[in-house]
Amino acid sequence: MKPVLLVTIALKPPFIADLEKTFDVVYAPDAPVAALGARCADIAIVLTNGVSGLSAADMDLLPALRLVSAMGAGYENIDIAYARSRGIVVSNGAGTNDDNVADHALALLLATVRRIPVLDRATRNGIWRDALPLDPSVSGKRAGIIGLGRIGEKIARRIGAFDCEIGYYSRTRRDHSPYRYFADLVSLAEWSDFLVVATPGGASTRHMVNADVLRALGPRGFLVNIARGSVVDTAALASALGAGTVAGAGLDVYESEPDAPVALLGFEQVVLTPHLAGRSPEALQASIDLFIDNARRHLAGEAVSTPL
Repeated sequence: MKPVLLVTIALKPPFIADLEKTFDVVYAPDAPVAALGARCADIAIVLTNGVSGLSAADMDLLPALRLVSAMGAGYENIDIAYARSRGIVVSNGAGTNDDNVADHALALLLATVRRIPVLDRATRNGIWRDALPLDPSVSGKRAGIIGLGRIGEKIARRIGAFDCEIGYYSRTRRDHSPYRYFADLVSLAEWSDFLVVATPGGASTRHMVNADVLRALGPRGFLVNIARGSVVDTAALASALGAGTVAGAGLDVYESEPDAPVALLGFEQVVLTPHLAGRSPEALQASIDLFIDNARRHLAGEAVSTPL
């Protein structure tokens, strides 16, 4: 008999088919756990993500639960402490989409600083370059990274290839990092031309990028966020953009998801994408493969390879 797996996030049919080779899949991306009725008694494994998460109340409805896994690196809405208290193992998809996220961060930076969407529209409307303002260079500038974990490191290397100087702010100093460390975020923002958010979400980082940080970034500074929408104070960003105290922003994540951030839609200096930096066929397949391997390990009494 196959172990029963609850999938609480939306997946394309080919990935569900992959899971069905190993598991009895309960696919319920739009249903609360409480709505699953009698099936709750049999669910041994849950596949979720950091945004959807899994609460203590949900876990209480799943008496046979043994493993909870986040599809990506984030896990901020999984109640890890409660899971541990019940002996439930928690893992994530660390490393499966790092390159994708770093690539997308660089794409957002280039698109925002060089105003690629605006220039595309202008070209389609027959406007030639002489009628357009000049946009700043990316190369040779200073880039500040908020959070120098695996993804932050990869972003730093990519931006560094543009001959940019790299600085970072992190909870702990990376002793062997070649990049300049800043002990506070406002100082990093003051130093930076570009500020890239790559820190985990959750209560500890909520509105870390606030009005003070944006003011320090300044009228020639650009913000990029590929982490979690909660890290950036949307109202403060809208106010800074309106006042011209920051130059622009490229955002893959925002507080209102899945709804677009209404307060930012009127600014042509903002580039938005729908929280897909980590998504590609290759990255999603790697995440599914890692999850299946972790589940097989756990069911065999072995340690998972990406525990939390």
